[in-house]
Parts: sequence; C-alpha cells; structure tokens
Amino acid sequence: MTAITFHKTKSGEYKEFICSGHAGFDGYGKDIVCASISVLVINTINSLETITHENITVHSDEKRGLIQCGFEGPLQETSKALVDSLVLGLSHIAAQYGKKYCKLEFKEV
Repeated sequence: MTAITFHKTKSGEYKEFICSGHAGFDGYGKDIVCASISVLVINTINSLETITHENITVHSDEKRGLIQCGFEGPLQETSKALVDSLVLGLSHIAAQYGKKYCKLEFKEV
C-alpha cells in the first residue's frame, strides 16, 4: 500500500508531503496504481521546481518507495494550486482502487 501524508499548519498551509510504500496492485512493471501515484507526485515536484521556482527539499529512496517533499516557507498561490491538484488526483486514485492500495492522510503540524 502507498501511504501519502500531507502535513499542514493549523491555518492550512502545506508544510510537506511524504509518499511511502509500493501500492501492490500488481507486479513490478505492471502496477498501474503505483505508476499513477508516481506520475502525479513526480510531476507535482517537477512543476514546483520548474514552473513556480518554489524553494523545496526533496528526499527519495526508490527501493523503499519513499519520496518526501518539504516546503521552506509559505507556498505561492500557484504552488498551492499544484499541491491541491496532487491531492485531488490522489483522492481519485484512493476512491477508485481503495485504501488497500492508496491511503491519504492529513496531519496538523
């Protein structure tokens, strides 16, 4: 199962997100759930870096299926929209395939 946790402040500002684990929907190279999650997460990170030039820190471990993206300060409005779009896409994957494969959490920090 892939677990994605979004850390937000009390006021609703995104601080980071952590995506960990492999979905386990199918075998290596055939797992459409894992591939979908990966595309959304990596595209969002690339967009934050390339389009909005957001100051972020990224750590990853491909074997463990881990990617962590931290935000150095408050996000620009465009960046917030990108992260909101990531949440929307991941929510649809979780709704379609179930929490057995994709689980979203929101934690206050």
